[in-house]
Amino acid sequence: MDTLSYKTVSANKATVNKEWVIVDAQNEIVGRLCARIALVLRGKHKPSYTPHADCGDYVIVINADKVRFTGKKSSEKEYVRHTGYPGGQRVTTAAVLLQNKPVAIVEKAVKGMLPKNRLGAELFRNLHVYAGSEHPHASQQPQTINLNIIR
Repeated sequence: MDTLSYKTVSANKATVNKEWVIVDAQNEIVGRLCARIALVLRGKHKPSYTPHADCGDYVIVINADKVRFTGKKSSEKEYVRHTGYPGGQRVTTAAVLLQNKPVAIVEKAVKGMLPKNRLGAELFRNLHVYAGSEHPHASQQPQTINLNIIR
């Protein structure tokens, strides 16, 4: 046999099959939820995963205001930002951020789990997070998935 009977297929923008999925974040732990969302955004759950290509799915997260933290994280975990002015460092606890901007908690956690390059920025654009159970992506016909079965 002179040739191989199989070839390694590398996915690219033209050959990848991207789908829309819905994740319900109600009563989910933030870290575990966001780790699995990052995995789906990256495309690691697919057999055609390619590290340098955007082969993941579009993810819609609903009920982001109903996520939970374990232990004392809601009162002790701090989110730091800077206004850009001298002395402009601002610190917010997780409980306050969850009350004021629940979408930011999920977005910050997922963004930290994606690659820190242009591919990571492109993958982050495939994430859509909503505080309530309504979303404007009904025309994409998203499928509801259970992230607990994805490892």
